[in-house]
Amino acid sequence: MIKPNRIQEFLQRLTPPVRSNLLNELERLELCGAEIPGAETIVEKLRAEFRAGGEKHARAGNPQRYFFAPLEPLLVDGAPDHANSGRVQRGSLVALWEWISRDLLPTMARDYMTEMTNLIATDKQKEARQAASVFQTKVVKSLENTLRSPEIAAQVRFKLATYTASRTAYDDLTKMLCILRAREALAKFNKALPERLDKFDDAQVAKITQLLDGFGKDNAADIAFALALVAARLRTSWHLIRLATKSAASKNAADVAATPYAITVSMVLDRLDDKRSLLRTALKNNRILVAKEILTDIYDTEYALRVRIDQFEASEWGQRLDTLMNAITALVEAEVSRFPDNVGHVLGSRSLRSHQSLAGRLTYLAWKGRDAVTGGTASLKKLFGGPEKSGA
Repeated sequence: MIKPNRIQEFLQRLTPPVRSNLLNELERLELCGAEIPGAETIVEKLRAEFRAGGEKHARAGNPQRYFFAPLEPLLVDGAPDHANSGRVQRGSLVALWEWISRDLLPTMARDYMTEMTNLIATDKQKEARQAASVFQTKVVKSLENTLRSPEIAAQVRFKLATYTASRTAYDDLTKMLCILRAREALAKFNKALPERLDKFDDAQVAKITQLLDGFGKDNAADIAFALALVAARLRTSWHLIRLATKSAASKNAADVAATPYAITVSMVLDRLDDKRSLLRTALKNNRILVAKEILTDIYDTEYALRVRIDQFEASEWGQRLDTLMNAITALVEAEVSRFPDNVGHVLGSRSLRSHQSLAGRLTYLAWKGRDAVTGGTASLKKLFGGPEKSGA
């Protein structure tokens, strides 16, 4: 076992940015399930250090925060290395900034830091935002030229690996390029959205779809980021799929996949993967009530996907959901098995699956009844030449 004083000596030799990056990496590996001897002690000391300094380790310094401001609404904390359409890992920012300032544009980055430090110190907010915008444009142009060549892009991927072990760093770099390039359009779209979308009914879906259609006319390649902004306002994550199911010709998975917003299904699955990681962390830390809440949300999302999209099981989405649910079931069974059969465990309760209750079954019948009415109306419209559209 490593002695505490040896750990302290090691940490003191590291610069603050390196210590921050180390903590990011250790927390990321923890979420991915990696077991590293002695890591808990290091993480504990680093967290205590950053708390004592009144700062959050995952957040960059002020000049960097101005630079990354367009990414802020799209950042996700603590996500492991898996698909994350429309979002960027906050933990990647330190590595991205290190690469930009040391490898991509070292001289310009140094000038930017000097200028921003002075502007921030004198509280010139407008000038600081303008300076950040100018540097963002320079980075965008440089990245476009750099990543155009597959050979150079491969070198960038390799170089980023020297700043972080995360496999998503390069993907986050390309996402950053897209977000910075579309930052004005995304800011305008974000401002037009309601503050909350607690009730994502047909009227709200129609309004948001209209906003998305307008955004997509000039920014089709960046639609996932706009959808992520919508998702952040939803009370329930799976409601996002309604943007696809409501515009589909039918509830069939193939028809849903053919809509402009089919990616919403993958995005919901991304968030389900996030919840799997959160569940594992909660169980590891023996936070059973937190795990119960997460698991209930997982079951609700699974049920909604399977019920609201026909032939879902046969689709690639269904296969991915099966894989996720198998992993989640394994986590739950491992936890439940720690207790005798005659004692029981809250995570093994059927009550967590709300759709199996009487209210849940009545809701299901209401959905099916509405689908039958909608489907019949669609068939009549098709017979008489009218527009056909249905969805959940």
